Amino acid sequence: MAFVTTDDGAEIFYKDWGNRDAQPIMFHHGWPLSADDWDAQMLFFLAKGYRVIANDRRGHGRSSQIATGHDMDHYASDANAVVEHLDLRNAIHVGHSTGGGQVARYVAQYGEPQGRVAKAVLVSSVPPLMVQTESNPEGTPISVFDGFRDALAANRAEFYQAVAAGPFYGFNRPGATVSEPVIANWWRQGMMGSALAHYEGIKAFSETDQTHDLKAISVPVLVTQGDDDQVVPYKDASVKQAELLRNATLKIYEGYPHGMLTTHADVINPDLLAFIQQ
Repeated sequence: MAFVTTDDGAEIFYKDWGNRDAQPIMFHHGWPLSADDWDAQMLFFLAKGYRVIANDRRGHGRSSQIATGHDMDHYASDANAVVEHLDLRNAIHVGHSTGGGQVARYVAQYGEPQGRVAKAVLVSSVPPLMVQTESNPEGTPISVFDGFRDALAANRAEFYQAVAAGPFYGFNRPGATVSEPVIANWWRQGMMGSALAHYEGIKAFSETDQTHDLKAISVPVLVTQGDDDQVVPYKDASVKQAELLRNATLKIYEGYPHGMLTTHADVINPDLLAFIQQ
């Protein structure tokens, strides 16, 4: 397996598939998952001739269960360590949920200054700020995220099962077609990681204000989300992202859930390809 060691000693696992001379697409996963959550996209774009890369965030998946650095700055720095190790240039960076926050910070702080990024895609992503504050009154109350922390600490396995079987994929909606293997795969990925990294990661994805990250990005960005996202409310996320970005294309999918990359890959993948090829 391939790893990069960061300056603070975290070992970051990554996958790197395809022709090294092809245009790279780097995928950034959501909480509390791993690079495996991108299987449907990586295989699709590999078949289209792209080089595809994805890493496990520190404390997630196969990356080391380091006790520190579970914040958006370190997430972006770790992504940059992979980029520099592989010397990725003219890359497209695609992030889902917390991974979208990671993409926004990486592109703003590392990607554009180094001239390494061609485009970015934010899918059901957490920026600019999830938590409710005086300046963000339409955000999600902190009590919701405190509830996540309490449930994780009390019984992480049970909590993850409930998330995957319920709001993440919209399997709790009337008439939904429930996939037990999809639920099991989500649970498998989550339980591979560190409880500490996941616990502290809740603060990272909910309380990090990324307004300035979004404003700093000038490359073309596709912003996309389902309007039935029960995890990240789209009016406080993708709609605001498109307003803050300088060069955004906004696409809202009617009735799609937070995990639409899995449940609707047959629709989302061609749409991502069309944006990349523009």
